[in-house]
Amino acid sequence: MTDTDRSAQLTAAQVGALPGLLGLEWSTAVAGLVCGRMTVARHHMAPNGFLHAASVIALADSACGYGCVVSLPEGASGFTTLELKSNFLGTAREGDGVAAEARLVHGGRTTQVWDAVVTAEATGKTIALFRCTQMVLYPKA
Repeated sequence: MTDTDRSAQLTAAQVGALPGLLGLEWSTAVAGLVCGRMTVARHHMAPNGFLHAASVIALADSACGYGCVVSLPEGASGFTTLELKSNFLGTAREGDGVAAEARLVHGGRTTQVWDAVVTAEATGKTIALFRCTQMVLYPKA
């Protein structure tokens, strides 16, 4: 693990992939903590005019996934998601800012558990609580 902030590196690497297409931005990416945001645009919306749950999950899961990347134990080569869960408590409208803060809850040799809180930037109101479990991968011997 490293304490070096890798947010700029992760933002650059996501161009052309889902996080880049959704306009996710990262301000902090250090071992155990990732913070990011997005401005809600039309492509984040459900047909009912509210923020699509999948957009919220993409923000939270990307924050946790990037957290796993910057928090891998020595010798690990990557990770894959084993499980994720989200509770939705609110929503946002087009033009609103939405932020995510992901924190490492368990950082073992073979698994990591991450919690993320997604909030409306204007009000600080919690939009979603998110948890995921990652399996740490190692090169084959």
